[in-house]
Amino acid sequence: MSKRYVFVIDLWRCIGCDTCVVGCKMENHVPLGQFRLKVFDSQHNLQLEKPVGSYPNLDMYWLPTMCQHCADAPCVQACPTRALWRRDEDGLVMLDKDKCIGCQRCGEECPYDALAFDAETGTADKCSACEHRLAEQQAPMCQVVCPTRAIHFGDLDDPRSKVHELLATREARVLAEGSGARPQIHYLSP
Repeated sequence: MSKRYVFVIDLWRCIGCDTCVVGCKMENHVPLGQFRLKVFDSQHNLQLEKPVGSYPNLDMYWLPTMCQHCADAPCVQACPTRALWRRDEDGLVMLDKDKCIGCQRCGEECPYDALAFDAETGTADKCSACEHRLAEQQAPMCQVVCPTRAIHFGDLDDPRSKVHELLATREARVLAEGSGARPQIHYLSP
């Protein structure tokens, strides 16, 4: 039985604390200066947090971003060694570092800037949805550590899943919808 794994991120609940970033780095041993997950402010800044609008009508939200696990992933199509592929059983886009030659074509084609290059290993790096945790029936670490429960992960095709419920009852959007990549991370409107 196949699944369709997706992330659903509630922008109303995210407080920009970066706990998901730290949890991801610790769980996946991501080197200093490299990220699998980034949290941008409402003006797409990583460091400077500044509201949008004019006083007194100001708006502020944060946007956690990582590999969008696209249904039509441009990175998969660009990879000359097939180090990147989309798993049939759940739709996650995976990376085999043993096949990666470090050409960085995947990063050039990704409309989400979601692939990092690890200079130490000479290979690409990206979110795997903590596949080692999924194999043990555990949630990705970003979901586990989120103090406001803004990050949800699950099988969209399971009508009993939280992600299915959220997308059925709340307005959501995806990033760079016009890219044709069909991202599998859905953002609930703030």
